[in-house]
Amino acid sequence: MERRETYYLLIAWVILVYMLYALLNNYVLDPGAETFLGYKTDLKRELKPRIWLKVMYVHVGFACAAMASGLINFSARSHRQHRKFHRVNGYVYASSVLVVVLTSGYMAPYATGGKISGMGFNLLNILWLIATTTALVYIFKKRVARHRQWMTRSYAFCFTNMLIHLLAFLLHDMIGMDYVASYVIGVYGAIVLVLAVPELLIRLPRGESGPAT
Repeated sequence: MERRETYYLLIAWVILVYMLYALLNNYVLDPGAETFLGYKTDLKRELKPRIWLKVMYVHVGFACAAMASGLINFSARSHRQHRKFHRVNGYVYASSVLVVVLTSGYMAPYATGGKISGMGFNLLNILWLIATTTALVYIFKKRVARHRQWMTRSYAFCFTNMLIHLLAFLLHDMIGMDYVASYVIGVYGAIVLVLAVPELLIRLPRGESGPAT
């Protein structure tokens, strides 16, 4: 098995486990998000839990759809042997990203940590739309190499929530920092990571980089 295939399978397992956790946690184990909502204090806008929860359900569902469709399209087999499916699945990914960004835009003013976290989420939304749109523009122009690079940048944003909660866990549960402060740091730490890691992957020699789209 080639190194690229090994990396792809490793990432695929991480994504599948995380998606299963996200779906179970948000739809089965804690559908009311009671613990998470408990941290949303001192908000300048009134939080309406029923509406927020409905938006959150849509957000989580389409975020998982974006992760899954993106993962499939990063398979070399998808691109080489099933080009029509690859194209349709790409539109599924782009549509899912749009829904995630729109729902995130609604939830940003109610983000844990207040305005500073909300600004971080709005920045993430703008950057994700730019990366995804740029990837689409390049494939319309048949510039496949550029398309792959921008899809790598776009797909990195699918890991935002995972990174935020991982960083918050390390800072809050492992170090003992206040949860809200940990979450805010997690938001901006995630921004740095989703911007930096793709650039490192893109600059790796072709034989060592991640799977192509």
